[in-house]
Amino acid sequence: MNGTFDDPDDDTPPTATMVDVAFPLEGRSLPRDHRLALADALDAAAPWLRELPGAGLHPVNLVHGSGDPALLSGRARLLLRVARPHAEALQRALAGRELDVGGHRVRLGEPHLRELLPHNTLYAHFVASDAADGHDERAFLAAVDAELDALGAACRRVCGRRQLIRGGVAPLGGFSLMLHGLAVAASLRVLEAGVGGHRRLGCGLFVPHRSAAAVGG
Repeated sequence: MNGTFDDPDDDTPPTATMVDVAFPLEGRSLPRDHRLALADALDAAAPWLRELPGAGLHPVNLVHGSGDPALLSGRARLLLRVARPHAEALQRALAGRELDVGGHRVRLGEPHLRELLPHNTLYAHFVASDAADGHDERAFLAAVDAELDALGAACRRVCGRRQLIRGGVAPLGGFSLMLHGLAVAASLRVLEAGVGGHRRLGCGLFVPHRSAAAVGG
């Protein structure tokens, strides 16, 4: 199974209410744990962004390694997930802007939209957990199951390793999470809604698992 949905009678996926706005990133480096610093920099550049319902910030993919700060690759992108009607204003507000991310200067290039397409398998790098300060995996999965039930997103879930990220007042604990066996409509609902809180810090945002190919891609 490659993660796609095979339906010979309908090869056009539904249109999502959310989109990812992708900005090329020009710069040398970022802190490895950059979510909070990047969110603060975006607040300074576009204060209204954090008030948009459902808006989320993807963490930037950095060059692998143990060094801190981490190098930015030439293909690095800043991705912001927002409701479709707000995408144009976001592009106008941030294109060409320079951000100070924890003392590291980066410039945002000309953006483009990335459509959210349903996949059989979705993955979130970090889903925040309020259960016992992010330590209790069983309580975390119970909370995840409750959210998935509310979304009508029946699937199999695989919990990854526990992580800590900077969260402002105190560190946030959570886990990576893979969802497998999602139906088309359920997959799209998960992509649009996410799971858990702290979307401003990029928590609970799902992307296609790397082994899955996009519908219509």
